[in-house]
Amino acid sequence: MELIDVLDENGKITGRVEDRKTVHQQGLWHTHVGVWIMNKNGELLFQKRSATKPSNPNIWSRTGGHADSGETPLQAIQRETAEEIGVEIPLEKFELINVSKFEKTNAETQKTVRDFTYSYFSIVDYKLDDYTMQEEEVSDLKYVSIEDMKAARKNDDRSYTFVKWDKENFDNIIGILEKKREEVVN
Repeated sequence: MELIDVLDENGKITGRVEDRKTVHQQGLWHTHVGVWIMNKNGELLFQKRSATKPSNPNIWSRTGGHADSGETPLQAIQRETAEEIGVEIPLEKFELINVSKFEKTNAETQKTVRDFTYSYFSIVDYKLDDYTMQEEEVSDLKYVSIEDMKAARKNDDRSYTFVKWDKENFDNIIGILEKKREEVVN
């Protein structure tokens, strides 16, 4: 059972610990982590979520997940990366680039998701064959250019999770990634 620290509306740990299902059913604040993994060519790694995932099945996303109870966001992203794509990136190779407060109610289910998302960036020199996918979580991997991300967003390509993001968040992340790519490629 995955246990998660419950946060208050300011992102502070409350001392309450709940299982993941309860956190989502009750719309409790919690910590989510994600990482933008960039290769030496300036391309970003995307993983296709397994068809059995309850949210966003068969959709391309960055690597990430929930912070377990007692974990820092940095420890959580290192663990998620090792679990989902089979590489252990050293902690010092993760750079925190954004923290966002997210609150959204699903119109169909009327359930509200509330989290603080810690977005990290990491430069790697891995080829697709270097990764080992966790089959319960990931069904495929690919590298995508920032230009392809922009085109997917423009074309409302719902096969990517970022297409659903609000414009401000998407534009902010794209701007950060473009600056990072300049540092990596030049």
